[in-house]
Amino acid sequence: MKHTVVIVEDEPLARKTLRDLLAEADWLEIAGEAADGLTAVELINTLRPDLVLLDVNLPELSGLEVLKRLVHEPAVIFTTAYDRHAIAAFELAALDYLLKPFGRARFRQALERARISLERTEERPVMRDLRAAFGPQALERLFFRDGGRIVPVAVREIERIEADGDYAAVRVRGKTHLVNLPLSDLEQRLDPERFVRVHRSHIVNLDFVETLEPLDNSQLLVRLRGGATITASRAASKRLRDLAV
Repeated sequence: MKHTVVIVEDEPLARKTLRDLLAEADWLEIAGEAADGLTAVELINTLRPDLVLLDVNLPELSGLEVLKRLVHEPAVIFTTAYDRHAIAAFELAALDYLLKPFGRARFRQALERARISLERTEERPVMRDLRAAFGPQALERLFFRDGGRIVPVAVREIERIEADGDYAAVRVRGKTHLVNLPLSDLEQRLDPERFVRVHRSHIVNLDFVETLEPLDNSQLLVRLRGGATITASRAASKRLRDLAV
C-alpha cells in the first residue's frame, strides 16, 4: 500500500527537485502540490495525505501558520533555507527537517524516517503536539531523537537545563539531550511555577531541588537530587529565598 505526500513549496524549481527525489521512493505517491500557505491548508485538509513536505517561508501563510490551521494530522517534514523555529519544531515535535540545500542522501534519510514513523503510527507525535510547540501555553512535553525513533519526554521529568552555545542541554532520566533552541527561548515556554532560571546558563526544576545552601556572598548553592550543584546568581538567590518564605 502506497502512502500519499503533498509538496508545499513556493519555488517552482524546488518543487521540481522534490518531485524528482520523491520519484525514487516507490512507497510514496504525490497527491498534490501547493505554492502558498492558504492553498496548502485547503489542499491538505481535502486530500488528507500521510506526509507533507512543508516549506517554512511561504506566501500568504508561513509553514507554521499552515500547521495551526490544519484539521487533518499528517506527518510533517520541514524544508527551509534557514529558520530557527523550524529547526526547533523538529526537536519539539516534528518528524524531521531538511535544511536547504540538502543532498539526495539526506533526503533519503528523512524519507526513511518518515516511512518507519508511518508504519508505527503510535510512536509518531500527532499534530496537536506540533501546534503546541508554537502556542502560548507552557510546554507539557518535548520530543528527542533516539537513533531512528522520536521519544516523548514529559517536561515535569526534566531535572535541569543548561545553555550550550545556541543549544539547550536538557538533563532527564540520567541522559542529556540537545535541543536546537537558545535557553532563553525555551525558558519562555516553561511553567514558571516549576522551572526557575538560577543562573544565566542554568534552569532547574524545583521538584528536583534537594537543598538550598547559603554561601558567604549572599548566593545560594542549589543541590539537586542527582548530585549536581549549581551556584545561583545573587538575583536568583533572592528569588529563591522569597519562594521559601
